[in-house]
Amino acid sequence: MSVLLLAEIQGSELVLDATAKAVGAISGLGEVTVLCAGHDCGSAANAAAGIAGVAKVLHADDPSLAHGLAEPLAALVSDLARQFSHVAAPSTAAAKNVLPRVAALIDVMVISDVTAVIDAESFERPIYAGNALQTVRSLDATKVLTIRTATFDAAGEQAPAPVETIATAADPGLSEWIEDKVVISDRPELSSARIVVSGGRGVGSEEDFALVAGLADTLGAAVGASRAAVDAGYAPNDWQVGQTGKVVAPDLYVAIGISGAIQHLAGMKDSKVIVAINKDPDAPIFQVADVGLVGDLFEVVPQLRAAL
Repeated sequence: MSVLLLAEIQGSELVLDATAKAVGAISGLGEVTVLCAGHDCGSAANAAAGIAGVAKVLHADDPSLAHGLAEPLAALVSDLARQFSHVAAPSTAAAKNVLPRVAALIDVMVISDVTAVIDAESFERPIYAGNALQTVRSLDATKVLTIRTATFDAAGEQAPAPVETIATAADPGLSEWIEDKVVISDRPELSSARIVVSGGRGVGSEEDFALVAGLADTLGAAVGASRAAVDAGYAPNDWQVGQTGKVVAPDLYVAIGISGAIQHLAGMKDSKVIVAINKDPDAPIFQVADVGLVGDLFEVVPQLRAAL
């Protein structure tokens, strides 16, 4: 058996945490070949070659792949897919755009958000907003998977594996890059941060969300938000944690003014330590919290920052 792993690349650089965790998840399925596809992404290919468990790196470099457009990337992956027993990628927005297209092109099913690899044909994934686990068995000749990396440890380092430059597939010309709008922040990236501080509807306003951000800065943490806070305009979309946002599993998750709707819990309940601050003692968030503090966040958070 052999596995083709689509590396997560932003710009021309490898997203090492997501890619290394995906390698750790699938290394038991057979020899792992990593595909680094982009433009001027030689450094990403070299970085991927140093991940423990990677047997070879395929480097595809072409202007059509520069901005992660799904159609040319899916054409390339589908051309390679039949040489492998499994095709996988970290369960990111980019991969969820590409791999269903790959599965359609090679006429197989796609298994999304894998949280456990049972054997070469059987995989575990969450359903019903994470309240149940489904075991899926696929008899397809090539299994196509997205890996929910938050539940896996990152693979370590090794002496660099060989890097092979390959030709790209013809661009189907179905989409066109217009522009990227990138948010630049000094804070850690939300999906891979060791500490996350999130705010909910209880924060009350966009201005008061500075309390959440201030505590995050004190802790060196990423900032998250519930969907209610995002919908109310308190926080931007890319901060959303939950079933329809980002799934995180940090060492510490601090939930401030978040009631704990089932959709939000689906995105953070695998955190190692959960701290909840809410004035409602019956808030559902306290059912999953390791430490719960019943109190007014506008009094508690400044005191907590001062103590820290």
